[in-house]
Amino acid sequence: MDFLIGAATAAHQVEGNNIFSDYWVQEHIKHSGFVESSGMAVDHYNRYEEDIRIMKEAGLNAYRFSIEWARIEPEEGKFSEKEIAHYRKVLECCICNGITPIVTLHHFSSPAWLISRGGWTSEYVINAFARYAQYVAKQLGDLFNYVCTINEANMGFQINKVAADMMKAKKRKEGDVQVGVNFDIKSLFLGMFEQAIKFKCSPFKINTFLNPRKQEQEKIVMRAHQAARAAIKKVRSECKVGLTLSLFDYQPDQTGVDVAKQLWHEDFGFYFPYIKDDDFLGVQNYSRKIVTADGALEPGPGKAVTQMGYEDYPESIGHVVRMVARDYKGELLVTENGIATDDDSRRCEFIKTAVQSVLDCRKDGINVTGYMHWSLLDNFEWQAGFSKTFGLIAVDRSTQTRYPKESIKVLGKINVL
Repeated sequence: MDFLIGAATAAHQVEGNNIFSDYWVQEHIKHSGFVESSGMAVDHYNRYEEDIRIMKEAGLNAYRFSIEWARIEPEEGKFSEKEIAHYRKVLECCICNGITPIVTLHHFSSPAWLISRGGWTSEYVINAFARYAQYVAKQLGDLFNYVCTINEANMGFQINKVAADMMKAKKRKEGDVQVGVNFDIKSLFLGMFEQAIKFKCSPFKINTFLNPRKQEQEKIVMRAHQAARAAIKKVRSECKVGLTLSLFDYQPDQTGVDVAKQLWHEDFGFYFPYIKDDDFLGVQNYSRKIVTADGALEPGPGKAVTQMGYEDYPESIGHVVRMVARDYKGELLVTENGIATDDDSRRCEFIKTAVQSVLDCRKDGINVTGYMHWSLLDNFEWQAGFSKTFGLIAVDRSTQTRYPKESIKVLGKINVL
């Protein structure tokens, strides 16, 4: 079988004790926007063997996970041999269990020292990220074929649009961005000054990855991606290199066609020139948006919504794959798709419909080669804490005991012809 079916995680959300990262700093200030800190998370750092074994036993054949930059380079220019050895063990564990690893080099969290250098709106990040990417590729690239440089590289601009709407006194709609964030303005501004002390920089230069960014600033993120791609190819030319984008299924009514086209350009078209020569693109989607001349609407009355406020609409991932394939002719991987719910029977049905929509794309000749469900484990959903349950595996965090759900069996039993 040449189709990859698996699950995804992000290091900061599952590993625990990521003490050198910018997110650790943000979680531990007085006016934090986080409802709780990540702490030990679900201790995947120490329990990865058990988690990978559960994947194998369920029938999954791929695992997308991130290597934490803050662990690899806790101090600027000083790489940790201990942490490289750890991730080598994770990769070897995947391979020994017949699991194809899909590596992500940056999944939202960065080394704290990077923020003191201007973070993700400073050109400094371009060479710094390329240096890190090349180091990981040189040390570990013999063990993976797929590497995503940056997760949801377009998230900064999506957050910027929401922040701009709030400043104009527009009501923020649930599900405007596909990530757990807090838009409380008071906390944001007080937190900026407290972070500035920790990061040793001006409060107006606090540029973590999930800070709002204008499109002009997004160009720096995309140049960092291109620099990392070149650096990886220099030492591991055989590696497939791409990134992932957060994409909505925009469905316009008769009045909203032009608005939907503009929204799609902002999410995808703007970034296309920077990724058109990548080896693959990671497609990430959680729901649709109905679009009128006045913009995207909230889910209507009677529509089922998830814990994140998105409409429960699993067909959207297939629609988005088709939209991307109109322009992007390379390999496509669904690197995230899932549902936050405490009802696993809903998750089972979501998986069946979502994966079938992707397989229908494949049957129609679209070059989509895998589906990664978000997420493997119930985990730390950024500023929303542990309240959102996306996982195929439940975790009792008082004991870190794993409880595989029926949904992981459903995903593993999907028949791909």
